[in-house]
Amino acid sequence: MPQLKKRKTTDDYQTDKWLKYGLFDGWFDPCPFMGLDDPSVPDGLAIPWKDHTFVNPPYSNPLPWVKKGIEESEMGGFTIAFLLKHDSSTQWYRLLHEAGAHFLPIIGRLQYGTGAPAPFASIVAILGGSEALGWEWEE
Repeated sequence: MPQLKKRKTTDDYQTDKWLKYGLFDGWFDPCPFMGLDDPSVPDGLAIPWKDHTFVNPPYSNPLPWVKKGIEESEMGGFTIAFLLKHDSSTQWYRLLHEAGAHFLPIIGRLQYGTGAPAPFASIVAILGGSEALGWEWEE
């Protein structure tokens, strides 16, 4: 079975192309794959985010990214989308829920550019305006 491609020092994974370039094509990415290992890429937690931000944070510690996303969404009225492990037992999941995020479970397992299914389920959590995706939420 093929192994998932991981960075040598972290546990973040490359976003499946159908998701990154399908639903979130052109969105600002403060945490690009390989960005944490590249000194030429600015620290996504230290820079302002933009409307239409897509974040696939390191899975071992998404909490600072989630906190930053909530702050940016509330301050700027931005739409922020996160690709995360589907784990409702975490503090970051609770914070997203309390901030009014919409949770969209991904059916099946993502492959993260490897051709092999990930060992965990994934979810997209969206803060802010659903109109950015052309969707309508029922309140």
